[in-house]
Amino acid sequence: MKIRAAVTRQPGAEFAIEEVSLDDPRDDEILVRIEAVGICHTDLIFRETVGQFGRPAVLGHEGAGIVEKVGANVTKVRPGDKVLLTFRSCGECSRCAMDKPAYCENLALLNFSGMRPDGSTAIASDGMSIASNFFGQSSFASHVLAYERNVVKIDAALPSAVYAPLGCGVQTGAGAVLRSLQCRPGASIVVIGGGAVGLSAVMATALLDCDPIILIEPRPERRKLALEIGATIALDPFGEPVGERIKDVAQAGVDYVFDSSGVISAIEGAMEWLATDGSIGLVAAPMDPAASLAVPLFSAVTRGISVKGIVEGDSDPDVLIPELIAHHRAGRFPFDRLISTYPFDQINHAVEDQHSGRCLKAVLTFGD
Repeated sequence: MKIRAAVTRQPGAEFAIEEVSLDDPRDDEILVRIEAVGICHTDLIFRETVGQFGRPAVLGHEGAGIVEKVGANVTKVRPGDKVLLTFRSCGECSRCAMDKPAYCENLALLNFSGMRPDGSTAIASDGMSIASNFFGQSSFASHVLAYERNVVKIDAALPSAVYAPLGCGVQTGAGAVLRSLQCRPGASIVVIGGGAVGLSAVMATALLDCDPIILIEPRPERRKLALEIGATIALDPFGEPVGERIKDVAQAGVDYVFDSSGVISAIEGAMEWLATDGSIGLVAAPMDPAASLAVPLFSAVTRGISVKGIVEGDSDPDVLIPELIAHHRAGRFPFDRLISTYPFDQINHAVEDQHSGRCLKAVLTFGD
């Protein structure tokens, strides 16, 4: 079938809205008409770099929409169901068997190879294959092919433009607190970075009644929003002595640090804020894949410090996403306050607004 997709043809190139061809679903595939899709930092990293993901390419991995057709082996959903799309896992490896799909042994093949596992691609233009199957979806498009392991059925009444970001960014920030770090109720935490992932972590710590919840973020409007959605303290890293302020409220150090900035100097400095037996969680993928972190080994060993890399908030999407939806509908997790919507054909404008800080979380919407 012919579909509309945002195609990037060179590393760093802007997206161009083009008509391309999409295969019919195979026996294990699900055809979804996209109603909305969030823009995530990971999309932009893959747009900028060459890496394994080829060009031209269709990216996007926070899709939400309506199932239009299913393959013969699909039983989880049926045509007419509303679904959120998320990362894909195999369901068969040792990590999937341990209910850790975010650490699936086949994660790279299924999410980042630009093709199906058999080497074929589902999208083409003028007979030329287009790298796709990004996170098992490539949802910067009007229609996508997805799989049972990366679709989550939701209530048909829920607006796709609100819930699409649960597929990656929001579930990553919230899951980091609730799953990866397993923050204790009442514990102290510092969140570095007030983007969509960091503020999702702030809201999740508020669910646990953590205290204090300290956000470090240079943009004043984001610090203000953080205080409205759960943070108890919001600090400007360039305008005040952050370390001293943290020691004023947590003299023995904080129990947790969660970094969503990817700024190496900030992460290394934050290790000194941790209390004995404290933990720091790292989620931001750096633009430079060779970036490294200096860990003060003696201090880490003698103080029992844990450093944890985090993928997708250690989420099992079929469990965590419904939990977050329930919290949102009950008014306890107001992540909709992070969202600004744009028509799909304004994708480059939305990317620029998100990059410049004019919006927190851009979500693209499709008209009829």
